[in-house]
Amino acid sequence: MDSPRRPNIVFVLTDDHASNAIGCYGSVVNTTPGIDAIAAAGVRFDRALVENALCTPSRAAFLTGTYSHTSEVTTLTTHLANDRETFISALKAAGYRTAIFGKWHLGHGPDHDPVGFDHWEVLPDQGEYVDPEFHTPDGLVRYEGYVTDIITEHALAWMDAQGDEPYCVLVWHKAPHRPWEPHPRHADLFTDPIPLPATFHDDYEGRGTPAHHATMRIADDLNDIDLKQDPPSELGYAERALWKYQRYMQDYLRCVAAVDESVQALTGFLHESGRFDDTVTIYASDQGFYLGEHGWFDKRFMYEESLRMPLVLSYPARVAPGRSTDAMVSNVDIAQTLLDFAGVEAPGGMQGHSLVELMTADAPVPVRDAHYYRFYEHDDRSHHVWAHYGVRTERYKLIYFYADGMGLPNTRDTTYPPEWELFDLEKDPHELTSVHLDPAYADIRRELTLKLWDLQQDLGDSPHPRQPVPEGRTR
Repeated sequence: MDSPRRPNIVFVLTDDHASNAIGCYGSVVNTTPGIDAIAAAGVRFDRALVENALCTPSRAAFLTGTYSHTSEVTTLTTHLANDRETFISALKAAGYRTAIFGKWHLGHGPDHDPVGFDHWEVLPDQGEYVDPEFHTPDGLVRYEGYVTDIITEHALAWMDAQGDEPYCVLVWHKAPHRPWEPHPRHADLFTDPIPLPATFHDDYEGRGTPAHHATMRIADDLNDIDLKQDPPSELGYAERALWKYQRYMQDYLRCVAAVDESVQALTGFLHESGRFDDTVTIYASDQGFYLGEHGWFDKRFMYEESLRMPLVLSYPARVAPGRSTDAMVSNVDIAQTLLDFAGVEAPGGMQGHSLVELMTADAPVPVRDAHYYRFYEHDDRSHHVWAHYGVRTERYKLIYFYADGMGLPNTRDTTYPPEWELFDLEKDPHELTSVHLDPAYADIRRELTLKLWDLQQDLGDSPHPRQPVPEGRTR
């Protein structure tokens, strides 16, 4: 049925929350009743994919509805310019009240502070878990308490003060980002052994240099700040890796517990005020995260665990409850979707698709048959993940690692040639073995190489000079 008014919008975004740590996505490690309730009241997207699995570019994609090469926010150190159109600026121009509380991570100062918001309180860079500082229009302000709670309380107070005009509030949490500092009230949670993922002991033998090269191993690369205590000295390498996994997951899941409490508080307010049905309530994360899969933590790679983000949305006035879809959607689609629900025309430069019909039509048509991904940050300082891009279709994934300036860890060696990987996701859902050189996949490889090239042309991105021009195409 039609909504009697323009909807309010409550957009909760977290940092590094893996779908595998959400109940409605089948978590075996925790429960999330607040997030699950949004999915039950609306739609769960089972194939929501990010266009760049890194905090800053992903947040720019949510706001602008554009890919990284268009927004020019490609890495952690490239920030969103104030003249970029966003769904927030479009909503404000259409009469919406707008606010953001929490993690911005898109730069600060006259050229990069939040624009289009009636009210904003944002963390400097990553921010702090305890007694955090916030940037505000009046300068830096420090609040006592736990960051997830503070963000929630300030957002609720702002929501409660709004009148009859529709509003959009971004509740963008720091949690559960590294170094995973939970509130003391959750210290006793998750003390039982947490199950290992099936690929925890992955040796990367089915893939090329990039997977071997990355320094994201739980066994080797979590530090004393992450773990909060030293492993028992008597443990051998394998036992120490398991001990580190348990410590990592305990604190990670405890941080998620506070996030879910935030979601329950926000939706509880909407129910109590009688506004839940005519509010678009959305929960997402800025990318996925490795929870021990392949022995890793962190994100960055185009592999499924970091590529896939959680995304649930409710709007009972227009969206039937209890739905799910495995259509390929992207974080670049969110801006146009929210504007469509609000009845506001999207700025012409947006590159995503509205998902409204996908959620409301009896026989919805998928918005894309292939997803384009690009990770720009040649990380030779910490995680050592090669720059790469690729295309994912219903069944296959092709990745091109072009590795500019990427050498051995802690050296200036830049001798690595580019590498390709191809995965058959139907036969190899964990992406353990690349079939790029398998003659049986020659036709698939050729088809995906063309698809990747054509997607780049359609989206206005430039193939890397190292990438060979596919037969039948020109540079």
